[in-house]
Amino acid sequence: MSILNILRYPDPRLHKVAKPVTVFDDRLKQLIADMAETMYAAPGVGLAASQIDVHEQLVVIDISETNDQLQVFINPEIIWASEEKKVYDEGCLSVPGIYDGVERPAEVKVKALDAQGQSFELQADGLLAVCIQHEMDHLKGKVFVEYLSPLKRNRIKTKMLKEEREEQRHRNKR
Repeated sequence: MSILNILRYPDPRLHKVAKPVTVFDDRLKQLIADMAETMYAAPGVGLAASQIDVHEQLVVIDISETNDQLQVFINPEIIWASEEKKVYDEGCLSVPGIYDGVERPAEVKVKALDAQGQSFELQADGLLAVCIQHEMDHLKGKVFVEYLSPLKRNRIKTKMLKEEREEQRHRNKR
């Protein structure tokens, strides 16, 4: 297993739309293992393949405090969403250190495939519902900051670009 590089906002590759997974092989199993290791090391509770520049419909999520309940969603689709909405403070491994409120359906029902290609359905609320919707947005090329006002989005973009420049300068000094 290895820790993968996570793309940072405003990297344009974060806006690529992911393609469905069609082959369930050892490469996919390795990708899932590497994504899980990357997510846990970050640390985070969800990671979409789009965030590591693999534009396939694959998401890993683990909202447990013990990091031992990994859930894999391949080619996920929301088949039902509650009319009730809730605002949750969201963060993102592609937008480190930034958290802001995003309104989403409070509950969702998702249909997806597991790592073996078996179909399943799952109804979720709370943090799991938020994570599923957030990670599925990545597969559509959308980052959570796009739900925020243009002013907030521009401030975040400026901050991320400044941090990137500072990190590059620091790497060049070594």
